[in-house]
Amino acid sequence: MKLRIAGVDEAGRGPLAGPVVAAAVILRTRRAPDGVKDSKLLDADTRATLAIVIRREALAFGIGWADPAEIDVLNILQATFLAMRRAVLSLSLVPDRLLVDGNLLPNLEGLGGPMSARAIIRGDVTQGAISAASILAKCERDAYMLRMHELYPQYDFASHKGYPTAAHHRALAEWGPSPLHRRSFAPENYLPKESAA
Repeated sequence: MKLRIAGVDEAGRGPLAGPVVAAAVILRTRRAPDGVKDSKLLDADTRATLAIVIRREALAFGIGWADPAEIDVLNILQATFLAMRRAVLSLSLVPDRLLVDGNLLPNLEGLGGPMSARAIIRGDVTQGAISAASILAKCERDAYMLRMHELYPQYDFASHKGYPTAAHHRALAEWGPSPLHRRSFAPENYLPKESAA
């Protein structure tokens, strides 16, 4: 019997705002669809096109989130593992093996069956299933941050998606944190100007 191997990756560990989002993908064949590679190596339009192809051609895929409050309570690493667990649990099929981008693994207990896992440094570059997961996670998170831009236009999430750019730091200095901001990531300039003394 052919093993069901799920690639798992996340997007959003480094931003000051928004969730960390993980995806799990079981490819129909061992080979990823043409053009699939680490999401960071692709432009937004290519990622969006490939995300549609991945969702259509994968045997199964799942998305999991951890929101800013969970990140603040758990810490970013444990919140990332929570998002990964949620992504695996949302798969329509139980995988036999997980390939996880990075050097650490989430807890595998309670994920639906006996499964093994392997952490692979730069797995988003070398493993097609992880590359596919990186694309889905990045597209899901970016789409969410674009929607949040409509609610909080003063932070310009459409441009930086919550990453700590100079413009984002200036917005934080002027407006203080929004409900989307991770309080545990708070730089000094989270405080509005009038409170900074």
